[in-house]
Amino acid sequence: MKELFQHAAVSQGVTVRVAVNFLPEQSRIEAGKWFWVYHIRIENGTDQAIRLMTRHWRITDGNGDVSVVDGDGVVGEQPLLMPGASHDYVSGCPLPTPQGSMEGHYVFLCEDGSELCAQIPFFPLAAPATAG
Repeated sequence: MKELFQHAAVSQGVTVRVAVNFLPEQSRIEAGKWFWVYHIRIENGTDQAIRLMTRHWRITDGNGDVSVVDGDGVVGEQPLLMPGASHDYVSGCPLPTPQGSMEGHYVFLCEDGSELCAQIPFFPLAAPATAG
Protein backbone atom coordinates (compact mmCIF):
# COMPACT_ATOMS: atom_id res chain seq x y z
CA MET A 1 0.00 0.00 0.00
CA LYS A 2 1.46 3.33 -1.01
CA GLU A 3 0.97 6.00 1.62
CA LEU A 4 0.07 9.54 0.85
CA PHE A 5 2.18 12.01 2.79
CA GLN A 6 -0.27 14.75 3.76
CA HIS A 7 2.17 17.19 5.40
CA ALA A 8 5.74 18.31 4.66
CA ALA A 9 8.29 20.84 5.87
CA VAL A 10 11.69 21.73 4.40
CA SER A 11 14.46 23.11 6.61
CA GLN A 12 18.05 23.72 5.47
CA GLY A 13 17.80 21.00 2.82
CA VAL A 14 16.07 18.39 5.00
CA THR A 15 12.48 17.45 4.10
CA VAL A 16 10.23 15.87 6.74
CA ARG A 17 7.03 14.27 5.41
CA VAL A 18 4.17 12.95 7.54
CA ALA A 19 1.25 10.61 6.83
CA VAL A 20 -1.17 10.16 9.73
CA ASN A 21 -4.04 7.72 10.21
CA PHE A 22 -6.57 7.20 12.97
CA LEU A 23 -6.64 3.59 14.21
CA PRO A 24 -10.09 2.68 15.54
CA GLU A 25 -8.92 -0.87 16.33
CA GLN A 26 -6.26 0.53 18.71
CA SER A 27 -8.62 3.09 20.25
CA ARG A 28 -10.95 2.60 23.21
CA ILE A 29 -13.41 5.38 22.60
CA GLU A 30 -15.75 4.21 25.37
CA ALA A 31 -12.77 4.62 27.75
CA GLY A 32 -11.79 8.02 26.34
CA LYS A 33 -8.71 6.85 24.44
CA TRP A 34 -8.09 7.65 20.77
CA PHE A 35 -5.01 6.39 18.90
CA TRP A 36 -3.24 7.53 15.72
CA VAL A 37 -0.30 6.10 13.83
CA TYR A 38 2.03 8.35 11.88
CA HIS A 39 4.60 7.53 9.22
CA ILE A 40 7.56 9.91 8.95
CA ARG A 41 9.96 10.13 6.02
CA ILE A 42 13.10 12.23 6.50
CA GLU A 43 14.93 13.12 3.27
CA ASN A 44 18.50 14.41 3.28
CA GLY A 45 18.79 16.99 0.51
CA THR A 46 22.06 18.39 1.87
CA ASP A 47 25.53 17.70 0.49
CA GLN A 48 26.79 15.94 3.62
CA ALA A 49 25.92 13.00 5.87
CA ILE A 50 23.70 13.87 8.83
CA ARG A 51 22.85 11.85 11.96
CA LEU A 52 19.51 12.34 13.71
CA MET A 53 20.47 12.98 17.33
CA THR A 54 17.33 14.21 19.14
CA ARG A 55 13.63 14.81 18.67
CA HIS A 56 11.30 17.39 20.18
CA TRP A 57 7.51 16.95 19.97
CA ARG A 58 4.73 19.28 21.05
CA ILE A 59 1.50 17.29 21.30
CA THR A 60 -1.75 19.17 21.95
CA ASP A 61 -5.02 17.44 22.75
CA GLY A 62 -8.53 18.70 22.06
CA ASN A 63 -8.69 20.37 25.48
CA GLY A 64 -5.63 22.47 24.70
CA ASP A 65 -3.40 20.48 27.09
CA VAL A 66 0.17 20.30 25.78
CA SER A 67 2.66 17.47 26.25
CA VAL A 68 6.30 18.02 25.33
CA VAL A 69 8.38 14.97 24.47
CA ASP A 70 12.15 15.22 24.09
CA GLY A 71 14.44 12.28 23.49
CA ASP A 72 17.34 10.74 21.66
CA GLY A 73 16.79 9.62 18.08
CA VAL A 74 13.55 8.10 16.82
CA VAL A 75 12.09 4.72 17.81
CA GLY A 76 15.37 3.74 19.47
CA GLU A 77 17.59 4.70 16.52
CA GLN A 78 19.89 7.58 15.60
CA PRO A 79 19.94 7.00 11.84
CA LEU A 80 22.75 8.28 9.62
CA LEU A 81 21.44 9.70 6.35
CA MET A 82 23.87 10.06 3.47
CA PRO A 83 23.26 12.85 0.94
CA GLY A 84 20.15 11.99 -1.11
CA ALA A 85 19.08 9.23 1.29
CA SER A 86 15.88 8.99 3.30
CA HIS A 87 14.81 7.32 6.54
CA ASP A 88 11.29 6.11 7.31
CA TYR A 89 9.76 5.16 10.62
CA VAL A 90 6.33 4.63 12.11
CA SER A 91 5.16 5.57 15.58
CA GLY A 92 1.90 6.27 17.38
CA CYS A 93 0.16 8.81 19.56
CA PRO A 94 -2.67 8.24 22.05
CA LEU A 95 -4.87 11.13 23.12
CA PRO A 96 -7.71 11.50 25.65
CA THR A 97 -9.73 13.47 23.07
CA PRO A 98 -10.89 12.70 19.49
CA GLN A 99 -8.76 15.50 18.08
CA GLY A 100 -5.45 17.23 18.64
CA SER A 101 -2.23 18.02 16.84
CA MET A 102 1.50 17.34 16.74
CA GLU A 103 4.52 19.36 15.63
CA GLY A 104 8.17 19.59 16.52
CA HIS A 105 11.71 19.35 15.25
CA TYR A 106 14.72 17.06 14.89
CA VAL A 107 18.32 18.01 15.62
CA PHE A 108 20.94 16.47 13.33
CA LEU A 109 24.72 16.37 13.69
CA CYS A 110 26.35 17.11 10.35
CA GLU A 111 29.60 15.47 9.27
CA ASP A 112 31.32 18.88 9.44
CA GLY A 113 30.46 19.02 13.17
CA SER A 114 27.68 21.59 12.87
CA GLU A 115 24.09 21.06 14.01
CA LEU A 116 21.02 21.31 11.80
CA CYS A 117 17.48 21.75 13.10
CA ALA A 118 14.72 20.39 10.84
CA GLN A 119 11.06 21.25 11.42
CA ILE A 120 8.47 18.49 11.73
CA PRO A 121 5.36 19.95 10.07
CA PHE A 122 2.27 20.69 12.14
CA PHE A 123 -0.30 17.97 11.55
CA PRO A 124 -3.80 17.53 12.96
CA LEU A 125 -5.00 14.39 14.69
CA ALA A 126 -8.71 13.98 14.01
CA ALA A 127 -10.86 10.93 14.57
CA PRO A 128 -13.77 10.53 12.17
CA ALA A 129 -17.16 11.29 13.66
CA THR A 130 -18.66 8.17 15.13
CA ALA A 131 -22.33 7.30 15.08
CA GLY A 132 -23.71 7.60 18.57
